[in-house]
Amino acid sequence: MEPSFKALAFDDDQYQRAFKLFLERSSEHQCMQDFIHNQLPDILASIGQGKSHLNVIGVGSGAGEIDLEMFSQLRLKHPEVTVDSQVVEPSAQQLHNYKVSVSQKPGLDYINFSWNKMNAAEFEHQWKEKKTDKKADFIHLIQMLYYVKDPDATVTFFRSLLDKNGKLLIILVSGESGWGRLWRTYKKQLCYTELSQCVTTGDVRGFLDSKGVPYQRYELPSQLDITPCFTEGHEEGELLLDFLTEVLDFSATASPELKAGVLELLRHPDCSVEADGRVLFNNNLGAIVLDPLES
Repeated sequence: MEPSFKALAFDDDQYQRAFKLFLERSSEHQCMQDFIHNQLPDILASIGQGKSHLNVIGVGSGAGEIDLEMFSQLRLKHPEVTVDSQVVEPSAQQLHNYKVSVSQKPGLDYINFSWNKMNAAEFEHQWKEKKTDKKADFIHLIQMLYYVKDPDATVTFFRSLLDKNGKLLIILVSGESGWGRLWRTYKKQLCYTELSQCVTTGDVRGFLDSKGVPYQRYELPSQLDITPCFTEGHEEGELLLDFLTEVLDFSATASPELKAGVLELLRHPDCSVEADGRVLFNNNLGAIVLDPLES
């Protein structure tokens, strides 16, 4: 990352504002819900065979909307089980929002929630400190591998926590998405490697393939309306640019050459399509499903 830049994730208030706008202007949650309702049930069907109790770990669970959708499908597949859910989320605001959602949603009495205000690395350290032999039946890492120092090691650690018949679900931006093109082009300028890895499903599949690890993969089509980004000084456009580049106040701190290059790339047909006066960024996601480490 360029020395003049500050990573957006270091300012949680601004990040949450940008993320909220991103969700409003994209079909991300819709494409995830389509996956949860159409593909996830088959993935969940085989976990915890014969068990009356399941252990679930959600890392980077945000405000819990996606988690609760997954629990509804888990309940349909395993109507008699009780669940221990470890929620791992570093944002105090998002964790609070998740707790509020749980308190307002009926029918969750079969789940015991444990709240962990921490990131993935802190959770891993705590888990190893406890030296627990507890295993998980379902673990999901949704849109969070960007924020670990070593995505390969993080995936390996969470696979090691899976019980027999357990499943690890990873969702990230697709390597073929606009994000993938943006990061391949401007990774050196934008990627703060202590925090943000600019990682896509293509990268994850690369290190899994190199180890001969089998996996299932799914593509989740999604778009993001980035039209305001091309109006100088547009408040929402500037916030979207911060989110896309993961740089706080990108327009104010980027060189004119870098800003022009990023805007040109965002509008390029490899990243976006233009329709009815709107610029729609390719926000496609990918899902990868892994089995436990071989014992």
